[in-house]
Amino acid sequence: MKRILITGGAGFIGSHLCKRLLNEGNYVICLDNFFTGRKRNIENLLPNPNFELVEHDIIEPIDIRVDEIYNLACPASPPHYQYDPIKTMKTSVIGIINMLELAEKYNAKILQASTSEVYGDPKVHPQTETYWGNVNPIGIRSCYDEGKRCAETLISDYRRQKNLNTKIIRIFNTYGPNMTPDDGRVVSNFILQALKGEDITVYGDGSQTRSFCYVDDLIDGIVKMMDSNLSEPVNLGNPTERTILDFAKLIIEFTGTKSKIIYKPLPSDDPTKRRPDITLAQTKLNWTPKVDINEGLKKTVAYFKELIN
Repeated sequence: MKRILITGGAGFIGSHLCKRLLNEGNYVICLDNFFTGRKRNIENLLPNPNFELVEHDIIEPIDIRVDEIYNLACPASPPHYQYDPIKTMKTSVIGIINMLELAEKYNAKILQASTSEVYGDPKVHPQTETYWGNVNPIGIRSCYDEGKRCAETLISDYRRQKNLNTKIIRIFNTYGPNMTPDDGRVVSNFILQALKGEDITVYGDGSQTRSFCYVDDLIDGIVKMMDSNLSEPVNLGNPTERTILDFAKLIIEFTGTKSKIIYKPLPSDDPTKRRPDITLAQTKLNWTPKVDINEGLKKTVAYFKELIN
């Protein structure tokens, strides 16, 4: 039985990962400071004797004997990471240093959950792992974008200098149950607005694109990455690209709402395009997203309906 630490384990993605690794027969330690994570996401796991919840902030060191570390701790939506940008940067930088020191102490494998935001507003499309990005280092999104880029640097240097077994995944837009209602992400925003009969807010003219991956597919890719012999960054996301306006229309059709689409100014440094090149994941991990957008939205809408009722 492996002892696995998941930081940010009560968050959207982390809670699904906790469940998956528990079901595979591991001892799972969920670490979270509950800034954006919620106990509701993992309360059904608490009775399991192989599940342990530790309330802790990874900015502070911690000593837990582990075999593997999945570092998912960091607010990931613009409203959340911009709420306290200094704290966000500390979580990415000081947090990964603490986790790398822990991995070194116990010779544990460590996986860093990075993001497509390391590509910034890309001038290469779709984005491949070899693209270095186009990031504003002093903008309102920089605390997250540059924090994640710095974390990638640190984990790579620990691998080279200290011979750690490290992994980096770059997560593209992901959706599904356990999303936080107030996270400000496009999927949760649109679904909640539609279910409440409110106007659906599109920023800019809606021509900016995103690629949406269902959470179960992402979790499968994360686990495959940890079990692989890869150390270079790997994109994990769904390569099906759609405009935000088209996605808003899809949500209206899917929910049967009478909501209207309204337009507001585009936020600063909002990427105009986002689509992963997943060739590396397909060839090296044998991973390809399988969940159709209609199937994924059905489960996600049902989750939000239950949440607001």
